[in-house]
Amino acid sequence: MTRTFAIALACIVVLASCAGAEAPPSATQVLVSGSATPQPSRAKIVVSYSNVLADFFPAYVAKESGIFDQNFLDVDLQLIASTTGLPALLAGQTQIAHIGGSEALTTTAGGGDVVVVANTGPVWPYQLYAAADIKTPADLKGKSVAIAGVGGTFDIGIRTMLPKLGLVPDTDVTVRSTGSTANATAALLSGGVSATLSSPPDTLKLEAAGFHSLAKMADLNLPTAATTIVVTRAYVDANKAVVQRYVDSIVQAIAKARADRPGTIAALKKYLKSEDDKGMQAAYDWYVGVVLKDPPIPTAAQLAGIQEVVAKFNEKVKTVDPAKIVDDSFVKSALDRGLMK
Repeated sequence: MTRTFAIALACIVVLASCAGAEAPPSATQVLVSGSATPQPSRAKIVVSYSNVLADFFPAYVAKESGIFDQNFLDVDLQLIASTTGLPALLAGQTQIAHIGGSEALTTTAGGGDVVVVANTGPVWPYQLYAAADIKTPADLKGKSVAIAGVGGTFDIGIRTMLPKLGLVPDTDVTVRSTGSTANATAALLSGGVSATLSSPPDTLKLEAAGFHSLAKMADLNLPTAATTIVVTRAYVDANKAVVQRYVDSIVQAIAKARADRPGTIAALKKYLKSEDDKGMQAAYDWYVGVVLKDPPIPTAAQLAGIQEVVAKFNEKVKTVDPAKIVDDSFVKSALDRGLMK
């Protein structure tokens, strides 16, 4: 070490000490060994979520709590309907999509090369709500039920549930697309349909208006991929570190949500555009406590659980191997590094 270099290093240590800082090993590493881990460059990404629902609370919490920022991610979180979410991803308009596993299967069947890197909806979060005069599932025969969009999560959910209740979709019950979950709820409230799927906080609104739950999908104990995190394979291959930091953020946000009820409820109020404290409390208890009680590890079995129903819309879906579009390494890496503690 030259005399000039030694003097410069000593000055840095003295100045840091005078400022009340610890003696800076990082300065020594940079000046002497150059071994300090460089900060990653900040990545700007557009991320979509497909509905105004509490299903997407990990993304809301990561954005509002600063977790994305801490992981050097500049995330533009955009609401994009499920019918256009995957096309936007394939076109490069977004880099990551929070969307139903059904869309991932359909996209793959159509030639799109996408990867499911996390599953934040491993439990069907919906209940079947009906008008007061519908006492049993059998009473729905000849009636209509509302969904959001054809082939979306609500549609797959209703077509998964109805046969379990002894009803044949499109034969015993008419399935009516309304365009969004909000529209589906409105259709039931207005009497335009006799039933729809719902989850907190909308369930409280329906109950207050005299509607009741006929069945809970969670009671069916079916593996599913109701809400997944999807990226294109090309983006994963070119940006593994960015994808890892995003999944890290989601895992950290789930841990944050469990530890910070008030902060999570505040985020739900913002993104669901609601000041209904009771409703947001119910949404928190359901999604944080029940739907996502386990780590968001994606599995082939979860996608296979909905594949048969999705294939009714598109026979090519039968040819998709779920194992080939699932990559659980990102969530497992985050868990191995203790990010969910």
